[in-house]
Amino acid sequence: MKIYVGNLAYRTTEDDLRQEFEKYGAVSQVDIITDRETNRSKGFGFVEMLDNDQANAAIQALDGQNVGDRTLKVNEARPKTPRPGGGGGFGGGGGRPRGDRERRY
Repeated sequence: MKIYVGNLAYRTTEDDLRQEFEKYGAVSQVDIITDRETNRSKGFGFVEMLDNDQANAAIQALDGQNVGDRTLKVNEARPKTPRPGGGGGFGGGGGRPRGDRERRY
């Protein structure tokens, strides 16, 4: 089961997070999400546990607990939803004038 862990202290490492969750069972993966430019923690991450019963026990035990002077928000991770837009960056105009009117030079 994939678990969302929010409100992490910025100094929390993946090893720290792994140790907290291993108290409740086997952990297969830990990822703390970082900013691409600064490489600084964004204050949340994900933990994957092999056994759902152990994962649920960890969620129940750690949600609302004070770790690193922060109150954790821990729950089952929801699937990532697609964001509107689509990136790109050039507006998709293809060189055509904007709006209903043609440009006159």
